[in-house]
Amino acid sequence: MVANEELVKKVKNVIEQIRPYLQADGGDVEYVNITEDNTVNIRLLGMCGNCPHSRMTLKNGIEAAVIRALPEIKSVESVAVE
Repeated sequence: MVANEELVKKVKNVIEQIRPYLQADGGDVEYVNITEDNTVNIRLLGMCGNCPHSRMTLKNGIEAAVIRALPEIKSVESVAVE
């Protein structure tokens, strides 16, 4: 099942609002997909990819912002850069 295109658009919009904060610290974030159970997969890039605080950034920053804007999202997870 393909994720609802409107939901994908909304998630990407929230991520775009977060990106400048990550980029200011030399990092970045990239949308990957949404699973059937409404888990958003992202990639942390740049300095965020190997920062010891990336888990905290992911959960307390990115995930919190996405779920606050879109309560139907269950979680945000980081997937490996291919």
